[in-house]
Amino acid sequence: MMKTKSLIILFVLSSTFMIAQEKLADKFFGNYSYVKATELYKEVLKDGDTSLHVLTRLGDCYYNNSKSEDAALWYGKAMEKYESDINPEYIYKYIQSLRSLGNYSEATQWMKKFTEIQNNDTRVKGYDPENISKFNELAKTENDRVVKLVNLPFNSKYSDFGSFIYNDQLYFASSRNTDEEKLYSWNQEPFLDIYKVSVERKTDTVTYGSADFINAEKINTDYHEASVAITNDGKTMYFTRDNVSKKNKVKYDKEGTTHLKLYKANLVGDTWTDIEELPFNDDVFSSGHPTLSPNNKILYFVSDREGGLGQTDIYQVEINDDNTYTEPINLGEKINTEGREMFPFVSQDSTFYFSSDGHLNLGFLDIFKSNVIKDENAQPENLGAPYNSGYDDFAFFMNPSEEENDKTGYFSSNRPDGQGSDDIYSFDASICLQTIKGITRDLNTNDIIAGTTVKLVSEVGKVLEEVESNELGEYEFTVDCNKKYTVVGSKEDFKDDLKEVSTDNKHEKITEADLYLEPLVYDNQIVINPIFFDFDKSNIRTDAKYELENIVDVMRTHPTMVIKIEAHTDSRGRDAYNMKLSDRRAKSTMDYIISRGIPADRIESAIGYGETQLLNKCANRVKCSEEEHQLNRRSYFYILKE
Repeated sequence: MMKTKSLIILFVLSSTFMIAQEKLADKFFGNYSYVKATELYKEVLKDGDTSLHVLTRLGDCYYNNSKSEDAALWYGKAMEKYESDINPEYIYKYIQSLRSLGNYSEATQWMKKFTEIQNNDTRVKGYDPENISKFNELAKTENDRVVKLVNLPFNSKYSDFGSFIYNDQLYFASSRNTDEEKLYSWNQEPFLDIYKVSVERKTDTVTYGSADFINAEKINTDYHEASVAITNDGKTMYFTRDNVSKKNKVKYDKEGTTHLKLYKANLVGDTWTDIEELPFNDDVFSSGHPTLSPNNKILYFVSDREGGLGQTDIYQVEINDDNTYTEPINLGEKINTEGREMFPFVSQDSTFYFSSDGHLNLGFLDIFKSNVIKDENAQPENLGAPYNSGYDDFAFFMNPSEEENDKTGYFSSNRPDGQGSDDIYSFDASICLQTIKGITRDLNTNDIIAGTTVKLVSEVGKVLEEVESNELGEYEFTVDCNKKYTVVGSKEDFKDDLKEVSTDNKHEKITEADLYLEPLVYDNQIVINPIFFDFDKSNIRTDAKYELENIVDVMRTHPTMVIKIEAHTDSRGRDAYNMKLSDRRAKSTMDYIISRGIPADRIESAIGYGETQLLNKCANRVKCSEEEHQLNRRSYFYILKE
């Protein structure tokens, strides 16, 4: 019976110790001290605690430091033991770790499970089990690429798509004209017309006017008009229209199909007029979706004419000085496929954008970019999320800008969060960067501390970057706007210091964040925050262990260092009892340090002095506050040998 009781007591004590060590590890983890937290979590593991919390926290320690192999190891152990109970976020972190290691096969299997659990998660939109690795590259919303999407306020419940900005006016196509009695049989909506809205861009906001018909003479007919491109001088407009006669009657081919044609109009005064059909149209195939090269010398368009590679292909014609055109040339298989290629656009830097359902995509039409204008062998690249979705995404347009970091524009989509059958979205992928910099100093003397390790930590605790302060104590990080960061300074024989920094939306702003590290070694002592004990107790509290880890670190750094420990109590209680209590506290402090791997012979003594060396007036029978009494419950660590 006595043996059974002893075993029960031993088990309870062991469990209490593991819980205390786990709390200590959590405290270091919470302060981004992942290396120390890892060490402490592993000690808990040695004592038999293989809880989900410990295993996933170990995974997090490595994941946040970008150590994929170790992260995958510990997340894997957690999955193996607690798969049915685990938070899906840990499954996703496990997937990311496996991908980082190139283990796409296993990552695929876990992605299937993640999809089953998180079927509404944006990270699994368009999931294709047969093409998971490529899908993941396209569908992920990258943390280092913040893209702001806005469904524009002038969208209607009908179809609105296509964007072209000229002179602070946004031109687009819309079927909102419900005054017309005729409906397009395909979607039972009114036919498309060309509209425009005024655009006012300020530093932080963009405002739009009301949508109106363009100022034009007979451009909008009873049938379809869409897809505008305007020359740099603002005098010529290219657009798409149904094949109609001079009497505004739609024309059909032998099969009863009406096709699209390309037209141009000239600006006379304030009115678009002199409408002219382009010579390479035909009544038996369609041509549409015009766009111009930056120098306006080449017109790109879409056509299903004979001799193409697929359902619709993109072509180009050169515009001669006399306003004649060369024969259309198919852009070839680097752009065109057996599917649909549509809505070309050429940005200011001659990057070629288009939509396609023939290249690898997330579903239906996706937006692609290519350097084919500069390099004929260039391969198209899917823009990925959030530009693309599992729906039709098309009509990409990027605002012309003199600023290198300005990456704003528009695209259209029929994704279900819109207001109508097609909607126009603005995007802002501008590279807004700021600087966090500072100087690492000694808290006590304000002296510069060179060679300090400074970590940049994200809001979710991941170490993003690590640098050393230079000989002037300077460090610097380039960071994203509108984020929260923590910078942590560490150096041997000093306490860490950390500063929280929030960035705003001002490009190139500099935030100063000096770090002040407190020395641990001062004269003949290792100086830490007071080691507090609960009243009448000698057990080491978690907050005390947190401080004692500084003693452990210093003694590890100085392997020949020998110390002695002194412990003191307040005046409450009998003098003799306090002497014994302080001695127990000194011994428990020594025992903790030894338990952390410091040899016992490096601690010469651990002695309690009771209430014989009070720091204030709080002697026997003197009334004091708890805070005043606590000041006397302290420990000292004297260095006897370095």
